[in-house]
Amino acid sequence: MLCHADTADEERYWAEEMRALTQSAGVQVVAEMRQRRHVPDVATCIGKGKAQELFVLAREKEADVIIFDTELTPIQQRNLEELTQSRVIDRTQLILDIFARRARSREGALQVELAQLLYLMPRLSGKGTALSRLGGGIGTRGPGETKLEMDRRRIRERITHLRHEIEEIRRQREHQRAARRRLPFPSGAIVGYTNAGKSTLLNVLAGAQTYVDDRVFATLDPTTRRVVLPDGWSVLLTDTVGFVENLPPMLLEAFRATLEVVQEADFLLHVIDISSPHWELQRDAVETTLVELGADQKPIILVFNKADRVKDTYWLRQLVAEHPNSVYISAKQAQGIPHLMDRIVATLQGMLVPVEVWLPYEASALVAECYEFGRVLGVEYQEQGIHLRAQVIPAVAARLQPYCTAKT
Repeated sequence: MLCHADTADEERYWAEEMRALTQSAGVQVVAEMRQRRHVPDVATCIGKGKAQELFVLAREKEADVIIFDTELTPIQQRNLEELTQSRVIDRTQLILDIFARRARSREGALQVELAQLLYLMPRLSGKGTALSRLGGGIGTRGPGETKLEMDRRRIRERITHLRHEIEEIRRQREHQRAARRRLPFPSGAIVGYTNAGKSTLLNVLAGAQTYVDDRVFATLDPTTRRVVLPDGWSVLLTDTVGFVENLPPMLLEAFRATLEVVQEADFLLHVIDISSPHWELQRDAVETTLVELGADQKPIILVFNKADRVKDTYWLRQLVAEHPNSVYISAKQAQGIPHLMDRIVATLQGMLVPVEVWLPYEASALVAECYEFGRVLGVEYQEQGIHLRAQVIPAVAARLQPYCTAKT
């Protein structure tokens, strides 16, 4: 790995994460090599001398592939393969391989294939159209050898076709969201670092059976469930793909249709594995991705998960006190869920819109919606109609807009 840490503690963390990524890709780690460089070598990333050391180590350990914990340029990757006489892949290609293994739906498979082709396109230079030397194994899963042997024009055509198919899925998803928006349920998205416990939390809150696995990127496809809150309120919660430090840009592009749920959600549940000694780094990585998605200004509830693994409960309470709109829970043990429900209710109440309307009696059904999805401050049934003052969620406020006389 090429070390990009500021401290020894961070260096250990990135090494642990890299091991978890390689294990998720089904690879056995036989040796590790680390290097600190302020500036990567333009030609080989690590320098020719270090590349020679890598060649010797790979031969000694009989390694099948060399994985770099950084993104390599096409030139660096090609030069390293020549110097080490081994197949070389970088962090991006490793993550793409994991995504290819995890993709279960047609949408997920299309998105992964698009991301892989976007990654491979600039790497075709100098290799011609025959990439059969890649063989099988890690870093080659997804498009497959036959597709990789297409010329640039055909690959570009395939990329265009994939984008059209994904766009069609996006439109279908938008129709589904439009149908949901006809219901006055607010929506939330569960975000967080990979393996933070997002799917487990959705299962607990909604009584769902979402696929759960204690591995990075266990789930790729978004799952939406209705969650009933105290006082009868309901929200639609969607589990999303896990984030990771330096998430490859082509993945953000390819999964744009999937990540739209984060952009369009009314609020976010940011799940953090508080048992990790590096939870702050993981939190920062997620927040960086939210900024890139333009979703960082939404109401966010910090959910410190896996609290059952933390012995210092005083520290947990102090942590919640220091972070507004936060709660600590154990999704696996279903502990602290009532407190999280209260946080969600409080967050939704903070989003309520004050309205004052005169409703004709034929629109009296809206009064019931105000009771169900807001607070009714006053209602008077008069001869000319219903005078209603309330605080309601934005979806109901939009329905009441034609009857508004003033906002309180």
